[in-house]
Amino acid sequence: MSSTPLLDRMRASGEWNPAWDQMAEMDPEWVESFMTMGLKPRLRGVLEPKVWELIAIAVDAACTHLYGPGVRRHIGKALELGATREEIMAVLEGVAVLGIHSCALGFPILAEELELRSATKTEA
Repeated sequence: MSSTPLLDRMRASGEWNPAWDQMAEMDPEWVESFMTMGLKPRLRGVLEPKVWELIAIAVDAACTHLYGPGVRRHIGKALELGATREEIMAVLEGVAVLGIHSCALGFPILAEELELRSATKTEA
């Protein structure tokens, strides 16, 4: 089996997502490379760990991702690192606006469809 120091470290620290198991079994070198690339910003240490956890909460809670186990893990870690309830709420409230695009897309279409149906009934 290939050497996967980062993956091994992620498993040992509880950061490993079991959904990645099959990929790691099939191509451990690729997953190791992918994780190394994906985690580089965090591992570089430019951002404070608490800030990184707040960003991770936003990513996992976003309507395009909705990964509950990650939200739970990152909220726990953020709290351990000193994040306040208010900071975490601000992140969740901020990311909630992503869902507004569903309304921005859907409501104009609904209005058009209602207008078309109204016009069709009037013509009949």
